[in-house]
Amino acid sequence: MTFPTYFEAFDAKQMLQDYPVGDAFVARYTGMSRDELHALQNERFLKLMKRGWEIPFYQRLWGAKGIEAADIRGLEDIVKLPVYDKTDLMASIAAHPPYGDFAGLGGADRPPTIFHTTSGTTGRPQALLFGPKGREITNLLVGRMYRWQGVSPGDVVQSVYGHGMINGGHYIREAVMHFTNSIFLSAGTGIETRSINQVGLMADFNVSVLVGFIDYIRKLAEVAEAEGLLDRINIKMICGHLGTEDRSSVEKAWGGAKAYDWYGVGDTGSIAGEGPERDGLYVWEDAQYLELLDVDTGAAVGAGDTGDMVVTCLFKDDIAPCIRFNTHDITHELTGANQTGMAFKRIAGFKGRSDNMVKLRGINVFPHAIGSLIENRADLTGEFVCHVSRDASGRDDMQVTLESRGGTDETQLAGLLRQGLGVEVSVKLVGAGETATLTQIDVRQKPIRLIDERKP
Repeated sequence: MTFPTYFEAFDAKQMLQDYPVGDAFVARYTGMSRDELHALQNERFLKLMKRGWEIPFYQRLWGAKGIEAADIRGLEDIVKLPVYDKTDLMASIAAHPPYGDFAGLGGADRPPTIFHTTSGTTGRPQALLFGPKGREITNLLVGRMYRWQGVSPGDVVQSVYGHGMINGGHYIREAVMHFTNSIFLSAGTGIETRSINQVGLMADFNVSVLVGFIDYIRKLAEVAEAEGLLDRINIKMICGHLGTEDRSSVEKAWGGAKAYDWYGVGDTGSIAGEGPERDGLYVWEDAQYLELLDVDTGAAVGAGDTGDMVVTCLFKDDIAPCIRFNTHDITHELTGANQTGMAFKRIAGFKGRSDNMVKLRGINVFPHAIGSLIENRADLTGEFVCHVSRDASGRDDMQVTLESRGGTDETQLAGLLRQGLGVEVSVKLVGAGETATLTQIDVRQKPIRLIDERKP
């Protein structure tokens, strides 16, 4: 039987010309105007739309709105297309098991296909599918981000992203190995490699860069200190998902390492990341078209206003095209000139989930915001979990359980949260490590921060 192998299914050299890395990346996009960038986006969008019309999922989604191919003549017309989200993808899987009808897999002549799932943080894990071109550009976007931030071939990178069926750890491994020339240690989560063994790896193999979710990276510093290994570990750089957290606490925990923020989701890969100046997250606009839409109306938000991140992957025109996917993660665009000269626009990063928002007495509360309110306090570990309940009268309340090392003034802390969140919540203090069972920080990529106890 004749069929193409993975690296015969796309043109790798052309990919590197279209999506440069290293010095070529910096040179191209610091010398490009916004008009030139828009023209590039428009060309890639039209190619993507041609592929989109071949996919049953989009035929159904767009056809239900009376949209025809001739209606979309350029990127300006993208607003005519309806957005979709994970619920639509899961409905597709339910109707067309096991993969759904959004990938365009075809028959026996399909290209090599990569299959993973999401972590299931917000429900049942979702199928994630990639073709060779889409997968390698997904890898490339992370690899070139790491290089721009300062990762070099002399570095040893340890990843605490999870593996198994989850996509994250695998494509981070591929990104580092394919595009940075660094040595890569795929340690994984605490359940894959015990925390005590993780810090042993760092000491034994001269790890200089840590990548993963900040919550666990911060915890590993405590483990390294407890094991007497901090003096043997020299971490220069941390690249994780800071979101609402203050980077200073994890930097201090690791002896002054520089922490960099980035954002992406399983369906799209990396969407934005900080550059060397750490002056906001640059959207990789040659590959990702990002819209910020009002959570309630779906209209584009004004400059500096918060909205849902809706993403179109301009490069993913082989398997599972992604056209106006609503992540339900919220952020706002940063205005004003950047410090790097890069043509790309910038966002503030992940600020919470619109579908994980709690409305208390008319105020929108995002549990993740609590992390930034309690950081840099010596009396707190930084770990917390929120419980939302509803009483017989229909009133919703939220209790925030926080880990204290001792000496915390509960009344003062409740006042701090009230001021920061804009609404009163109750506070419960527990000892260090006592939220771990609820947050599952040792076994999950993303710790649980909200437990909704309200009955439907």
